[in-house]
Amino acid sequence: MQKVWVYLENGIFLEANSFGATGTSVGEIVFNTSMTGYQEIISDPSYAGQFITFTMPEIGNVGINSDDMESKSCHCKGVLVRNYHHEYSNFRAKGDLDALLKEHNVLGICDIDTRYLTKIVRDEGAMMMIASTKIHDKDELKKLLEQSPRIEDINYIEEVTTSEPYIHKYGAWNHKEMAYNKAVMSDKKVIVVDFGVKRNILNELVESGLEVEVVPSSFKADDLIARFEASEIGGVFLSNGPGDPLTLTNEKEEVQKLINTNIPIFAICLGHQMLSIAHGYDTYKLKFGQHGGNHPVANPETKVVEITAQNHNYNVPDNIVEIANITHMNLFDNTIEGVKYKNKDIFSVQHHPEASPGPHESKYIFSEFAKIVK
Repeated sequence: MQKVWVYLENGIFLEANSFGATGTSVGEIVFNTSMTGYQEIISDPSYAGQFITFTMPEIGNVGINSDDMESKSCHCKGVLVRNYHHEYSNFRAKGDLDALLKEHNVLGICDIDTRYLTKIVRDEGAMMMIASTKIHDKDELKKLLEQSPRIEDINYIEEVTTSEPYIHKYGAWNHKEMAYNKAVMSDKKVIVVDFGVKRNILNELVESGLEVEVVPSSFKADDLIARFEASEIGGVFLSNGPGDPLTLTNEKEEVQKLINTNIPIFAICLGHQMLSIAHGYDTYKLKFGQHGGNHPVANPETKVVEITAQNHNYNVPDNIVEIANITHMNLFDNTIEGVKYKNKDIFSVQHHPEASPGPHESKYIFSEFAKIVK
């Protein structure tokens, strides 16, 4: 293992060991509280531009495999773990995490106090950091960090979206067959606008009985409206994705066109935020965000509590109640987790009902969208 040096924008300077890629990388540090699923987290496009600090201390012990990738690449800047295990033990494993990070040029940082880092982010908020296996001088790292753009200054959507439309051909994971179900052609097609969509979202849409066509984030609303009016499609899904939604001005204009029609729309995470912004209710940044697979969310009317997976730094404002009914609330911080817009077939959630490896308590939301579309 090589040495790696870490500098946080609050002035903290640390030395650790490295695995994965080498070099120098700048990004925003956040922490994730999931106990499992490190490969799915690392390959989630929503983490583009960020360093992920895992609160789970043992990482790498189950290896990696191609089936658990949430996208074709790993877009995060790096991962910080307490203990990295190069040797793995799992019957599904096809390789080690070190090789995956090297393949996608992602820094791995280990033998570092992740509890200490988590407390810093919890108390001071998400912040920018720089890590390098090449530069060990604190002042030089500080200078490079100060000269680098912040995460909110970069449109990571352009990096993670698909370049061409395609039909998604797989459903949910079949534990008996140890493979993804093949898509069954449906009489109802939905368009997924790819802001950085996770593969399991597409799987769950297919599993709910819909045909799924994925289009780039540079989509034109007029084209989708024309296809809806011609009964070619039955709805639109706005995906998750990275970065600050307030920077997506072109995408906002297209979403505004969609919400002024009677097209059924469902959205998750960034898509949920984009719907709020398009309706005139700007998002705000949380102190350290919600990242993990163990967040309780409640329905204010039924009082039913679901344990959910989360990954977001931004949230819709409380005054959105002026135009939408609240369907889900986060019990950790009482922030809004889901809304249904009044007098419209438009609803969205901040959490991730498609969570893989879990929890799975919110999967019913995909079926609700399919019922509206059909």
